[in-house]
Amino acid sequence: MEMSDILIHVNETIEDVERFRLEESLRDVEGVVAPRFSPGHDHLMFVAYDPDSTSAAAILGQVRDRGYGAQIVAM
Repeated sequence: MEMSDILIHVNETIEDVERFRLEESLRDVEGVVAPRFSPGHDHLMFVAYDPDSTSAAAILGQVRDRGYGAQIVAM
């Protein structure tokens, strides 16, 4: 399995519980392996995923579907 990573910037300030819930909801997306917010950078979330199963655009769409403004950050 080939893995890719994306960095997503979430515009809103999200409390710890909501960050956890967002990470958990992304774990339910087929192909997403490891969504995690960056410690000390509460607006940045790294997501490791299998590009054969999902896409960066689909993952970003899931974050936006939860009501957050977000964009992919070029690395």
